[in-house]
Amino acid sequence: MSSNPAIHGRAPAGTGGPVKAVRLTLALSAALLAGLAVTGVFSTTVGGLFSPGQSARAGAGQIPYAPRQLVVSSAEPLTALVAYIRSHTGIDVQPSGQGSDAPGEQILELPASQSVTAAASALRALPGIAYAVPNYIAKAAGRWIPNDPGSSGRVGGWERLQWNFTAPDGIDAPRAWGNLIADHRPGARGVVIAVLDSGVAYRNWGTFKRSPDFGGTKFIAPCDLVAGTIKDGVCTNRFPLDRLGHGTFVAGTIAEATNNGFGLTGLAYNASIMPVRVLDATGAGTSSTIAEGVRYAVAHGAQVINLSIEFPPGTTSGEIPDLISAINYAHAKGVVVVASAGNDYNTSVDFPAAAPAVIAVGATTKDRCLAAYSDTGKALDLVAPGGGDDSSTIHTANCHPARNLPDIYQMTFANQATAAKAVNVDAFALQSGWFGTSMAAPDVSSAAAMVIASGVLGAHPTPDAILARLEATARHLSGATLNQKYGYGLLNIGAATAKGGPLTPTTPVTTTTTTTTTTCTTTTTTPTSTTPTATTPTGTATPSAATAPKSGKQTGTTPVCATTTTTTTPTTTTTPTTTTTTTTPTTETTTTTTAA
Repeated sequence: MSSNPAIHGRAPAGTGGPVKAVRLTLALSAALLAGLAVTGVFSTTVGGLFSPGQSARAGAGQIPYAPRQLVVSSAEPLTALVAYIRSHTGIDVQPSGQGSDAPGEQILELPASQSVTAAASALRALPGIAYAVPNYIAKAAGRWIPNDPGSSGRVGGWERLQWNFTAPDGIDAPRAWGNLIADHRPGARGVVIAVLDSGVAYRNWGTFKRSPDFGGTKFIAPCDLVAGTIKDGVCTNRFPLDRLGHGTFVAGTIAEATNNGFGLTGLAYNASIMPVRVLDATGAGTSSTIAEGVRYAVAHGAQVINLSIEFPPGTTSGEIPDLISAINYAHAKGVVVVASAGNDYNTSVDFPAAAPAVIAVGATTKDRCLAAYSDTGKALDLVAPGGGDDSSTIHTANCHPARNLPDIYQMTFANQATAAKAVNVDAFALQSGWFGTSMAAPDVSSAAAMVIASGVLGAHPTPDAILARLEATARHLSGATLNQKYGYGLLNIGAATAKGGPLTPTTPVTTTTTTTTTTCTTTTTTPTSTTPTATTPTGTATPSAATAPKSGKQTGTTPVCATTTTTTTPTTTTTPTTTTTTTTPTTETTTTTTAA
């Protein structure tokens, strides 16, 4: 069996199935290659392209901010920071006297004649300044609607395409955006999210062009582990440029520039993206490369790692011990790891999402129904919009398998790769035809970053606490609190980032009275209770990934001497789960595999 994973999306036209280990499910049929794009910044013409040379210009709906104030993050103490800024920019900043709860964050006051936005730009250019932004003001309404036009040419037109971000069919991003603005951490400012994928169109270099809607996105510690490696702790190739479009799409979902009057929105739009290329131009990568990428991301300050990749169905943890070890290491270091469940129509979740220390994410449609392709099973934690059509296996009122439902949109290359054609790395569009659990996973990665930034779980929440919060605030689908089709339900970022609310989910607990006659020395009657394991929700790393239970999944015990057992009718109650963090990193072994 191959240990090469694949990205999650639609199968290439005419392949009829997997192409060795590549399984390029994102390449599109010819009928969809025209895409949905715009000509120019605000044109509504379908089929046009965004030029990489276009600058995303600001619109009228900018977020209001406090006059004469900047929020600045640096490792320097306040006095040294003020002196450093004055000497390097000539701007006479002063301490504002206002404190900040965020580590390393200071609120500085500017001269009355100084432009706030110009000062922010000047400070961001200084080495050692993690971020410098205006002190944004939240509206009382609690929701924030950016001005990005999408393909409509009108302010706020992004909602027409990004149904996955809005309520009730999506994840309620506007409420979450408003929550974080009120917390003075708009767009998860200060949080680092590593995107381990096919690379990202994050900069201009040779024939490669930066995606035009990454103009305001911050990228840090880039590394190409397909063309390079890690030597003495240093990445030997610092240019993880996308050759496929998949990584650019995922990174855009997380942190595409937002409220800039151009293109679409990103969920955690002020987070820093760490692009790490672990998949080649065909969308395949080895377990050892991905494991190296996970460890690199942890070493360089990632707080969340997104893995929109899957290994072939049937792959076991024992076949990818290097990656399981790296994931356990990340979890032990407090890093949230998110992965897509898989697009195989299967009743089991693929690795790496099936690993206990990973948040496994399935996909839903605009009907809030399970997507037809989405893998399910005991390892599933949450679902998020992945687009495409409804599953025919779900028989509820909101599922309509015969309907033709919308895809997921984000800016990426104008033409996707096929077996016979490479992408154009300098042309971008809002392309149709993208759906899959790859599109759902970055929603959850963004949500994790936004929960961290919101402070609702404190300054340094553990991966288990973050997962518990996301599960506790999810919208239940298909009736049961926890089920193998939807996990704990549809991600709700608005609720997850709001003050108060539940910190842990509820799980059904079945209590059974069992009468056991033994052949040892006595006959006894003993009540037993089958409950979720102590290490719940998912995210607890254990030495043996093959035997570690997932969130809310139940384990039992086998009596040693029993020969006859009679069980009474069970009763079910609902109790909150217990979140316990127990991490044991395993020893890494690196294995490079080839396509079968």
